[in-house]
Amino acid sequence: MKKLLSRRAKDFIKLTGKPLRIACVSYYLPPHDRIGAGYQMHYMANAYVRAGHQVTMFSPYDVPAEDTLYDMVKVPIGKHNRTFRFAWNLRHQDFSAFDMIHAAGDDYCLLGKKRPYHVRSMHGSCLKEMLNTKRWKQKIRMGILGLSEFAVCFVADQVVCVSHNALRDVPLADTVIWNGVDLDKFTPADTKSPNPSILFVGVLDSRKRGRELLEIFQKQIRPAIPNAELWIVREDQVIDSPGVHSLGGVSLEKLVELYQSAWVFCLPSSYEGFGVPYIEAMASGTAVVAAPNVGALEVLEKGRYGVVADLPELGDALIKLLQNPAEREKWVQLGLERAETFSWKKVVAAYLDLANAQARRK
Repeated sequence: MKKLLSRRAKDFIKLTGKPLRIACVSYYLPPHDRIGAGYQMHYMANAYVRAGHQVTMFSPYDVPAEDTLYDMVKVPIGKHNRTFRFAWNLRHQDFSAFDMIHAAGDDYCLLGKKRPYHVRSMHGSCLKEMLNTKRWKQKIRMGILGLSEFAVCFVADQVVCVSHNALRDVPLADTVIWNGVDLDKFTPADTKSPNPSILFVGVLDSRKRGRELLEIFQKQIRPAIPNAELWIVREDQVIDSPGVHSLGGVSLEKLVELYQSAWVFCLPSSYEGFGVPYIEAMASGTAVVAAPNVGALEVLEKGRYGVVADLPELGDALIKLLQNPAEREKWVQLGLERAETFSWKKVVAAYLDLANAQARRK
């Protein structure tokens, strides 16, 4: 959908090139949540600040992460129906002092409210997540949120999808700007772990398919490589199995260390709207193995920058990489090359250039 800019969007254009006052909106934020979209908006806000802009984050929290560079405003959410309360209470916030709103979600109640230029980032499709979750309560919630994603296409001045596959799921959007990675934090290290190691980041029983990876490790990889290890991050369940290390939630510094130390990163999700862990692993100098979900296929360019293998072939693919240093190094170098595409400097410039391009288009 291509539409003319509103008056408030044109007002924003006049300010381009000067330090902007940007209101970011995210229901999820580190260190309080483990949701990827929250981390992305946190990094995005920091990147805006590094680019010289003044940023205020509207979220349910007022305790910042250690590396936070922006100001924070706490939006009350109560104890029940918190996601929807956040969206409604966001409507009562005063955005008159800002030049731009950049929301990661829950901005559909801003319809009709006086506000500056408003851009929404779509990190995937809740309707797609609804189809890929096994729990009925979560299916219902994702379905309702999916309808809100459709509604926001009529609210925001610009809807940006973080991948081309996400764009296909949001028919009223027409713009793609990829997610970013902090290339100053996610960098290669000089050494890897002593034992062959596979890193998985996510919850076992979810679309991330960590449970399936665990079974493949136990039945195929460990028998073939007796000293192999599987590191599981963000899963609180303790797993008592040879070679398996369940690490729970970890700090950003620890996560970077794990990415750097692992021989291989594997995330065999059935669905990813984009797949930020793939680019974090590549930037950290670690070979990537993924299932052929739409996000991985886009980020890895259908296997050009990482190994793509579905569950029946996943074990063999991992064993081959763990046993072949030259093969791993090939994928490490290709991944480092690909990671440069996703620098935050490029992402921020794309969002700010987008408004100028639209103004010229009229």
